[in-house]
Amino acid sequence: MTFRRPFRLRLPRGLRVRLVAAFLFAAAFGALLTAGLTFQQARSAILDRTQEAAVADLRAQLDSLAPGLPFPPSTQGLRDLALQLDRAGGAHTWHSAAAYQDGPLVSAAPTAPPVPQTLRETARDGAEAAYQRIEHEGRPWLVLAMPVSYAGSSASASGDSGTTSRASSGLTVYAALPLDEDEADIAALRTAAQAGAVPALALALVPALFAARRVLRPVRRLHDGAERITAGELDTRLDAEGHDELADLTRTFNTMATALQRDDAELRRMEAGARRFAADVAHELRTPLAAMTAVTGVLDEDAGSGALPPDTADAVRLISDETRTLARMVEDLMEVSRFDARTAPLRAEDVDLRTLVSKTLRLRGWDVGEHVTGDLAGPVPVHADPRRVDVILANLVGNALRHGSPPVTVRVRAEGERAVLTVTDHGPGIPAHAVPHVFDRFYKADTARARSEGSGLGLALAHENALLHDGTLTAANAPGAGAVFTLTLPLATPPAREPR
Repeated sequence: MTFRRPFRLRLPRGLRVRLVAAFLFAAAFGALLTAGLTFQQARSAILDRTQEAAVADLRAQLDSLAPGLPFPPSTQGLRDLALQLDRAGGAHTWHSAAAYQDGPLVSAAPTAPPVPQTLRETARDGAEAAYQRIEHEGRPWLVLAMPVSYAGSSASASGDSGTTSRASSGLTVYAALPLDEDEADIAALRTAAQAGAVPALALALVPALFAARRVLRPVRRLHDGAERITAGELDTRLDAEGHDELADLTRTFNTMATALQRDDAELRRMEAGARRFAADVAHELRTPLAAMTAVTGVLDEDAGSGALPPDTADAVRLISDETRTLARMVEDLMEVSRFDARTAPLRAEDVDLRTLVSKTLRLRGWDVGEHVTGDLAGPVPVHADPRRVDVILANLVGNALRHGSPPVTVRVRAEGERAVLTVTDHGPGIPAHAVPHVFDRFYKADTARARSEGSGLGLALAHENALLHDGTLTAANAPGAGAVFTLTLPLATPPAREPR
């Protein structure tokens, strides 16, 4: 069984197309409404003119023929009257019939259309002429009903003026005339209206396109200006022409661009000042910290040899640890300032990523015991800076050992054109709200947690080093395990073989 997709009406998406479509729709609606009203007025005028002319002619004929009709009229007299009216119809070519009081209709032509019963009741109850349009054998007809009244001893058509008194004679004359010529005129009028609608829409397309162009021109300028600002050209300004809403929007855009440029300059100044301040502070601290480290090294030897009292030895060890932590933080801050200033050097060379991982684990003593395990099957050649890859791996493994649970697994493999290194621990994992922020500087998932031995910049530096290699570094939670950090680096391009 095949299922067909449901039909969906797709509206035009472009603003120009929608403006032109709306303009044409409004023009078409106005043209159709005007043509419809004009057609109805013209049709009513044609039919009313035919009706008034027929009523006037019928009244004139009755004024001349009704006085010679004896009352009460016989059936033959009614037939003769109808025959005389048919012959006197002239251009109207009507078919007449007459009825006296509630008697039957008497007609001279057997093919005359029937008189509607409602029209007979209207004529019987009133003294004025009545009419009704009907369809008979596929042709339109106008049926007239005219009661005949008399004054004194002579009868005349109803509606005569100048008589002193009139009374109903009980005689009603009916005349049915075809409306073929009127319908032909109406059909020609309808055809002309329909034929004029298409050129009207075609002509409306020109002002629609012109209006859409005038409306969209400032919108297009705003779009181009917004793209230039997005690209960093904050000095972009637009010419505001006119006093309409689009001109007001353009002036608002210029005001926004001015404020954005001013704020950007201020932010850049503050950021540069903050970077310079951090770099200057770190640089100035390096010399006294080097001296303090040397002194604490000597004190550590005295504390270890037992030359100092126990309380003093503990204080010396504490000061020594804090001095080394501060020294590492200063070095990290110096490295951060190099990344911010885009001056961090990259000394890349072709190496096997497995070799770099093995050296890092061996230098830090992590290859001994079951705390850190490696999965290093298969060669994974990369073009990277060994020192910076060592910094990345040392931070990832050290972070896993401090905040996760052993064993920590380091896996290296090649996938497609990328080298993939994952560090997975078996701890509680990273809180969901902290995953997007683990590479932020000085970020702590738990603000109530005691200060760790690290500087708080390790993962941030690892992320910066990965970006420096055109790589990526991501953090997530492994199913059934703890946190998993994934480093990807481009594989080294194999050297081209020389032709034999």
